[in-house]
Amino acid sequence: MLRAPDLKTAGRFFAFTSKGALVVKLPATRVDELIAKGEGQPCSPGRGRAMREWVRLAPTVEEACAAYMVEARNFVAAQRNR
Repeated sequence: MLRAPDLKTAGRFFAFTSKGALVVKLPATRVDELIAKGEGQPCSPGRGRAMREWVRLAPTVEEACAAYMVEARNFVAAQRNR
């Protein structure tokens, strides 16, 4: 996705890295929460508008990075089962 190393579940993207940041797909309300708390930034590929279900993160500990990826994978997997 976007020419970056990525992770998929059931053929759908849920996380990738870009310019040293972890980018994950989460519910829009969760993305808004992370941005409001200062833990994340909007994901805007190129000069386009922000993607509402994607957030750029820079976790400093491995456990936080893994937790965000699990949260994203679970979100995407649940969407597939709807």
